[in-house]
Amino acid sequence: MTKKLFFFFFFYSIVVFCQNDTLINGKIVSESNLLEDIHVINLSKNKGTVTDARGYFQINVNVSDTLQFSAVNLKATRYVIKENDLSKELLFIPMESLINELDEIAIIHYKSINAVSLGIVPANQKTYTPAERKLAAAGDFKWYSPLLIPLGGMSVDGLINAISGRTSMLKKELVVERKEILQAKTSDYFERSYFTNTLKIPDDYVDGFLFYIVENERYVRAMKDKNKAMATFILSELAVEFIKLKELNVSKTNNNEE
Repeated sequence: MTKKLFFFFFFYSIVVFCQNDTLINGKIVSESNLLEDIHVINLSKNKGTVTDARGYFQINVNVSDTLQFSAVNLKATRYVIKENDLSKELLFIPMESLINELDEIAIIHYKSINAVSLGIVPANQKTYTPAERKLAAAGDFKWYSPLLIPLGGMSVDGLINAISGRTSMLKKELVVERKEILQAKTSDYFERSYFTNTLKIPDDYVDGFLFYIVENERYVRAMKDKNKAMATFILSELAVEFIKLKELNVSKTNNNEE
C-alpha cells in the first residue's frame, strides 16, 4: 500500500510541476526581413528555442520569467512575462534592426553569417525546426525515474506525453509546419508575377495554389532535392490541373444557383 501511495504522489507531483509551465506562442516584429533563427532564451529556466522563417516561436514560461531575444542583425531585447501574457493567442516582441534598410544588398551578401560561422554551434551539427524540437523534447531522455526501470527506462516526460496524446499532436504540427516552410520556400524561389503571368493563375487564387502544390509528392521531392528545373516543370503541370479544378468548381456553383 505504501508503495502504491508513493507511486501515485510521485506522478501527481510530476504532472503538477508540468502544469506550472505555460506554452506561449510569439512573433518577432521588426523592420528587418531576416527573422529566422533568432535565439529565444528563457533566462529563468536556462532553456531556449529559435524562430522560424517568419519570426514565430513557442516556449514554456511562467509569470516573471525573463526572455532574451538575440540575433546578428537585431538589437538584443529582454522581455519579462506578465500574467496577461499567458492568455494571449500571440505575444508580439518588437526588435530594433541594427542594419539600415538602405543596406539591403549587404544583408544578402552576408547571409552566410550564422551560428556555425560564428562558432556558436559546431559545424555539421543537425539543426531542427521548432516543431521538430518540440517533438524530440516530448520523448526526451533527460532523466529517469527508478520506478520506470522495469518498463525499459522510459523517461517520465516520454511517458506523460504518450499517455496524454501530446506526442501525436506534435507529429501533426510537424507535418503542418513542413508544408508552411515549403510554401514560404516556394514564394522565395518564384516571384508572384510568375504564378500570375507565366502560369496564368488569377492573383486571388495564388495563395490557394501554394496550398495545393505542397500536397504533391513529386513537387515536394523536387524542392527537397533543390532541383529547381524539375520543380518548375511540375509547377506547370499542377497549374493546369489547378485551373481546371477551379473552373469545374465555378461551373458547379453556377449550376446550383440556377
